[in-house]
Amino acid sequence: MRRLRRVKIIATLGPASVEKTVVAGLSTAGADVFRINMSHTDHAGLAAYVRMIREIEAETGRAIGILVDLQGPKLRIGAFADGPVHLRKGDHFLLDADPTPGDATRVQLPHPEILQALKVGDAILIDDGKVRLHVVETSDVMARAVVDIGGRVSNRKGVSLPDTDIPITSMTPKDRADLDAALIEGVDWVAISFVQRAEDVLEVKRVVGSRALVMAKIEKPQAIARLDEIIEHADALMVARGDLGVEVPLEKVPSLQKRITRAARRLGKPVVVATQMLESMILAPLPTRAEVSDVATAVYEGADAVMLSAESAAGQYPIEAVATMSRIAEEVETDGVYRSILNAQRNAPPNPTAADAIAVAARDVAETLDSMAICAWTASGATALRIARERPRPPILALTPNRDTARRLALVWGVHALETQDARDVEDMVDRACVNSLREGFASPGDRVIIVAGMPFGSPGATNMVRLALVGEEGGV
Repeated sequence: MRRLRRVKIIATLGPASVEKTVVAGLSTAGADVFRINMSHTDHAGLAAYVRMIREIEAETGRAIGILVDLQGPKLRIGAFADGPVHLRKGDHFLLDADPTPGDATRVQLPHPEILQALKVGDAILIDDGKVRLHVVETSDVMARAVVDIGGRVSNRKGVSLPDTDIPITSMTPKDRADLDAALIEGVDWVAISFVQRAEDVLEVKRVVGSRALVMAKIEKPQAIARLDEIIEHADALMVARGDLGVEVPLEKVPSLQKRITRAARRLGKPVVVATQMLESMILAPLPTRAEVSDVATAVYEGADAVMLSAESAAGQYPIEAVATMSRIAEEVETDGVYRSILNAQRNAPPNPTAADAIAVAARDVAETLDSMAICAWTASGATALRIARERPRPPILALTPNRDTARRLALVWGVHALETQDARDVEDMVDRACVNSLREGFASPGDRVIIVAGMPFGSPGATNMVRLALVGEEGGV
């Protein structure tokens, strides 16, 4: 099941993809990682999904990543006494701590810490920004606002506060319970919603330890303002364009997507572009031309992965959506402009190490000699990540003794990960790299491959060797 593309595809599971046959079809069509959204999944459902994915993984012999997406703190207004109300531009509207059902003049905001944090001038967005207000008066128990964009408001609608630094953690009690359940099931990645600061990432990493990798979803202006420190501590980033497009002006989303993608690539952190990529395929068997261009743009920018949400979770054509996304990516990656864009974005690694220098050298040697693959022996995955940062022309075959590492690398650009016994010596290292290159379809007899490893074997962070080898008739040198 070697992929013909470098960018990876993440498919969200849901009611449309709850059957094993469908999930297996998604994997065959091109899904490399499956996302389980804890906003819509209980712990029993989580366990069932993980069990199903691991069965498919065993049947296909290909490492599959599992990403659990935590819900995060959802801010919502209270209920109205007589059903929905209609707010008109210029109306004054009160959000307060009073639990009494609301009316056309007021409603409860059952988050006292938010009422205390609001400032005069702060924007309040209700129902994904359909209704917009700004604060004109505050106290510890209320915020009086003026309606800027009117509309219908009903019970328990969500609230977004793009101008307010929310003084609460991104981890709710539900998230903590969901995280514990996910770690018990052995998931590979954990995504944190509504990250505002590096401390939000560190809080989750303290709980996770080495049991999974942590992805920060960038969807709030506060996260944009602290992007560098968040990238430093996160293992990966997601450009979560849905909520990001609510909290910042829509016209800023494309430039922010590029900024986040390039910042993550510069530091060698995987980056995912998500939300509404093939939205029309929820109901239609073909995407719009604009959606095709949107997916292509993310691929051209060198994103590690592109993600399907409702398209694969609740749509009528989940397998077709994955297959379509895969075809778009394959087409982009054959375009000469694609390679020129990747090359133009290359930067020297920040604070380079010897391992970084080895990764750059491996890329240069592989491209100069037109090698068919770069084989990276890696225990933790760090060597493969360093090589992927360089976006080399040949694919990266990651050979690892750790099953968890192989699964985590399923998210990373250009990496085909195999679980295999660690090399015994240099001869075994070279021989098995060649054998696996031939077996997995990356090379033919007589082709060159580049081998990257660390001596002594099995020592994390010891990448210090680049070797050139010719693949023999049986795969060995």
